[in-house]
Amino acid sequence: MKGKIIVSVVSLILVVGVAIGVVVAVHKKNDDPEVQAQQRSLSVICQNAEDKKLCHETLKSVTGIEAADPKAYIAAAVKATTDSVIKALNMSDRLTTEHGNKDNGIKMALDDCKDLLQFAMDSLQLSMNLVKENNIQSVHNQTPDFRNWLSAVISYQQTCMDGFDDDKDGEKKIKEQLNEQSLDQVGKITGVTLDIVSGLSNILEQFNLKFDIKPASRRLLEVDSQGFPTWFSAADRKLLAKMNGRGWRSRVKPNVVVAKDGSGQFRTVKDAIASYPNGFKGRYTIYVKAGVYDEYITVPKEAVNLLMYGDGPQRTIITGHKNFRDGTKTMQTATFANTANGFIAKAMTFENTAGPDGHQAVALRNQGDMSAFVGCHILGYQDTLYVQTNRQFYRNCVISGTIDFIFGTSPALIQHSVIIVRKPNDNQFNTVTADGTSQKNMGTGIVIQNSDIVPEQALFPVRFKINSYLGRPWKQFSRTVVMECNLGDFIHPEGWFPWAGSSFLDTLYYAEYNNAGPGANVQRRIKWKGYRGLISKAEATQFTAGEFLKAGPRSGTDWLKALHVPHNLGFTKA
Repeated sequence: MKGKIIVSVVSLILVVGVAIGVVVAVHKKNDDPEVQAQQRSLSVICQNAEDKKLCHETLKSVTGIEAADPKAYIAAAVKATTDSVIKALNMSDRLTTEHGNKDNGIKMALDDCKDLLQFAMDSLQLSMNLVKENNIQSVHNQTPDFRNWLSAVISYQQTCMDGFDDDKDGEKKIKEQLNEQSLDQVGKITGVTLDIVSGLSNILEQFNLKFDIKPASRRLLEVDSQGFPTWFSAADRKLLAKMNGRGWRSRVKPNVVVAKDGSGQFRTVKDAIASYPNGFKGRYTIYVKAGVYDEYITVPKEAVNLLMYGDGPQRTIITGHKNFRDGTKTMQTATFANTANGFIAKAMTFENTAGPDGHQAVALRNQGDMSAFVGCHILGYQDTLYVQTNRQFYRNCVISGTIDFIFGTSPALIQHSVIIVRKPNDNQFNTVTADGTSQKNMGTGIVIQNSDIVPEQALFPVRFKINSYLGRPWKQFSRTVVMECNLGDFIHPEGWFPWAGSSFLDTLYYAEYNNAGPGANVQRRIKWKGYRGLISKAEATQFTAGEFLKAGPRSGTDWLKALHVPHNLGFTKA
């Protein structure tokens, strides 16, 4: 017994000694200047992050000399985001193999997820190239691009999740499994990266890095004697002039012509788009002659800078009727889908004729960055226009629908257009918009400017019996601004409608500015914390095209110039 006591005492002394040694080692490690410098840097980098713990965990691998370089942290954040998307892609593949042949709804949702996550990879590749190929000043200068690409990743991630039907047990279980094991992390890590990029100016100041940046949007408001912005090149102005005024079609030479009567190279729009040459440089132009084209079309991402125009929205019509009621996922109901950057459509109609009974039935789905639709009609009922992701511009368009008929998660600006609210089923109400901004630093939202919001003829007699609202919040930080518009008397005095109870009412951003018409009276508007009411001109400036849709300071909104579309970069009314 005594011997055992002696051994126990010796063991105790050894344990205590080891413990003291560990404490001393940890203390010495914390006193290490490199460790202290890294901790200070991490605190600065993560100061704007909503989830600071995840931010620190994600970036703690940045050590040594790189710990003093803010670009190293940004590169690490983008890599971590990319790794999370790759994991989600692999998970989607595995789940498709295991369950895809058992349930068509699950297969459609997983196939959509794989496509969406691949688009997310494209956005992250652009982000990684920006960081790798530029110094920190150039990275900072292109913050608008960076924010757009990261916001797109979050949009793709949440669209993947929304594709599963929670009312179906099988789909709900797959969604939960995918979310828990990979997809939820995509949103969280991308959110951390977005928070860092959104606060980059302040971060660089604390790293003692300051740059004299003169935003390009200041000069973009200048115009020449003909009314064209001075940043147009001579060739750009010549082409823009060709596409304005009467008889402009005869002055524009297309690469290919579509005609149902065989007078063009192609009889279908789908075949004409498929003719886009590999590696084509410049703008590829497709002229679609008058006719009703009953076909489902997706412009592939490789077909960049494609211009497609018709003989007018009453004469050139692309039509379809896919809808959610018949078992098609919302994303796949689109009559026309564009996934290519720099796309422009002019003088055409895109419609979904499923009607109010079809539930979600998209006429146009657009995810092409720096894309525009001019003089087009986009017609449907529920979910007519899906502004899915990336910077989008709509001018001189007619957009019609009932429930959430302008929806999505992109920076989308609709200017000088007519928004027609249609008559829904008797048990339904109307909401013009449903923005899907889910994180506070996303550069997304829906802006309707200098447009008329009016009821269709069938709704007019019952416009006070069927409630019509400007929008409802689809996600937590839903952002929508209606400014310089004419609002009909049918707009409900409360203006906006909740999504589900009190969800998102404190965190959303809804605002109005300089509107007119009987529906513009805000005296009886809702009293939500997130509703800003009538905002000042200074606050509204951030939602003008020159600010809301700009790329990096070197290009500003030059992408609108490159599309050869008419536009107002600032306010449209005095």
